[in-house]
Amino acid sequence: MDAAAQQVISPDEVADRVDARHWRVLLYRLEAAFRTPDLVAATELAARVAAAAAPLGAVPDVGLRPHRVHVRTTTPGRFGVTETDLALAGAVSRAADELGLAGDPASLTTQEVAIDALDAAAVLPFWQALLGYVRPEGLDPAFHVLADPHGTGPGYWFQDMDAPRPQRNRIHVDVTVPHDQADARIAAALAAGGRVVRDAEAPAFLVLADPEGNEACVCAAPPPTAG
Repeated sequence: MDAAAQQVISPDEVADRVDARHWRVLLYRLEAAFRTPDLVAATELAARVAAAAAPLGAVPDVGLRPHRVHVRTTTPGRFGVTETDLALAGAVSRAADELGLAGDPASLTTQEVAIDALDAAAVLPFWQALLGYVRPEGLDPAFHVLADPHGTGPGYWFQDMDAPRPQRNRIHVDVTVPHDQADARIAAALAAGGRVVRDAEAPAFLVLADPEGNEACVCAAPPPTAG
């Protein structure tokens, strides 16, 4: 595809253009999960994903389990979803339909560890060395993010504080879920003893804390906007 086709597409537009039975935008990636009856069916779908990706130049991450196939795609160097990823998503949805496999978007989730720092740029190199992580290509240098080069561990991001917060934890977990699963996930956490710390930005994200004050954000990926 040409350069214009490699421009990052907004999450709202992506959500409108993919098959909602299968796909959700989580952070900067497009993800889908499919239920499979056995490893043979799962392997067949994974093979179809690979066959569809090759001519497009797409580089999906495919998680294969006996009863589930997880597909995640983003365009290298773009830190977001492009026409290449949308084309792959369409091909994968068609393959799943041909194989009679149902989507399972409710199972999708992405974790991220957030670290508050007075100087994020100074803190990041320590964590990069400690974790063996890399800085994603195509990302604004002012955005302090680390990613697992093997695509298995959670992402880390570093946010600057205006002032020290000695009475609050400075590391928290971000849990990103599809927009239609956020309320249920929040309700479950509250029922398990959690409390709301901040909801001013809801439904984009809501800060919860466990009974001892350890914090986590439940982040809702954007819903489709088309009628």
